[in-house]
Amino acid sequence: MRRSVFFLSDRTGITAETLAHSLLTQFEGVAFETISCPYLDSIEKADHVVARIDQAAATDGHKPLLFSTFINSEIRDRVARSQGLLIDFFDAFISPLETELGIRSSHAAGLSHGVGAYASYAARIDAINFALTNDDGATTRDYPAADIVLIGVSRSGKTPTCLYLALQYGILAANYPLTEDDFAPLRLPAGLRAHRDKLFGLNINPDRLHQLRCERRPNSRYATLGQCEREVALAESLYRRERIAFLNSSAVSIEEIATSILDRMGLERRLYG
Repeated sequence: MRRSVFFLSDRTGITAETLAHSLLTQFEGVAFETISCPYLDSIEKADHVVARIDQAAATDGHKPLLFSTFINSEIRDRVARSQGLLIDFFDAFISPLETELGIRSSHAAGLSHGVGAYASYAARIDAINFALTNDDGATTRDYPAADIVLIGVSRSGKTPTCLYLALQYGILAANYPLTEDDFAPLRLPAGLRAHRDKLFGLNINPDRLHQLRCERRPNSRYATLGQCEREVALAESLYRRERIAFLNSSAVSIEEIATSILDRMGLERRLYG
């Protein structure tokens, strides 16, 4: 089954897209074709998108799914008259909150990105820069400032997890790739020993690792199944011997990996969403 999905907003659309993806992952066997439409801040733009939605409905033979975060009720009402199924997150949640709190919301776009949010913005940028600077283990000089250091074999999910922790929560996350040289003595590399309380390991099923490495370096020793099986076994042996917390990233989303790490390591979030 194939369904068209539109992410609609009069701002960036990041909230609509993030929440919608969380919902859509619950429906297996459906091929979702997603279209992002941010900054729909005029009736003219709304009408143009409505035409795209109606065309998709005619082509697919099904109502497109419309996930939105509209502040402007006039634009929301315009889109609601399309041939799609509109699910507006702001409309769904703001009305009951207004009733419970006994006050009207401001209905103003962009408040979460105002001057008062500068400190959070700066913390997010600093954390992202930290993750990028400390992405490959080439240097450990910044590790004293790190909140966490992810370790694991190449392609086990360290980099995207570090970036997610930085972007979503402002966590200072570094990562160190474990190589064959690190496994020879089956002990922590010298640069990690002083920071063992910050270490968290990622591991992965050999078959999944083999698939990922073949996409990156096909027909290489690095990508062979035997090499993947060996590295995965040695990494897990190292984690257990050194009593380092770890999880298997094979069938877990980046969001779930990050949340599990925060919980198990007792890290305090600097940002929320």
